Amino acid sequence: MSETAFDAAAHAAVARVLRERRTVHDFLPEPVPPELVERALELACWAPNHHRTEPWRFYLLGEQAREAVAVLNAEMVAAKSNERAAEVKLRRWRAMPGWLVLTSARSEDRLREREDYAACCCAAQNFMLALWADGVGTKWTTGGVVRNARFADIVGFDDGAEQVVGLFWYGWPATVTNQMRRPLERFVVHVA
Repeated sequence: MSETAFDAAAHAAVARVLRERRTVHDFLPEPVPPELVERALELACWAPNHHRTEPWRFYLLGEQAREAVAVLNAEMVAAKSNERAAEVKLRRWRAMPGWLVLTSARSEDRLREREDYAACCCAAQNFMLALWADGVGTKWTTGGVVRNARFADIVGFDDGAEQVVGLFWYGWPATVTNQMRRPLERFVVHVA
């Protein structure tokens, strides 16, 4: 047994946050206090990362960047679908209260780049769980807009040096859906 004593209350609190966190699709318009976001970002940085590379970069988007990304996305939707769909998407994106982009440092070493990307996914989960514990919901998207060449210019990173892990919206949830998970037995293989 380790030197760290089992804390049933802490275990229950962590388990509750893990089970109850949901992707939020509809947010209230009130902004989230910056100190909550900063605290969640600090906890995100405690994600495991091989050789402590700390490959994550966080970009908190202000009004101009948000608008530019929303317009870029609407242009992409219009080109693929139609103007009406683009207008609907633009209104929806403009209503998102908080925006964060997470990138991972690129590497010439493919294994390191893969490990760093995985570490950034862990950081994303830490960020979302930390916000959820404070009552703040998130939505992680990896839609086409983040792969558009103009996206990196809008956000302000070098896409040759960093790759997008995701665009995250965050805010106070307007609605929260219920979810279920399939039984654990469907996913566990015991190997002798």
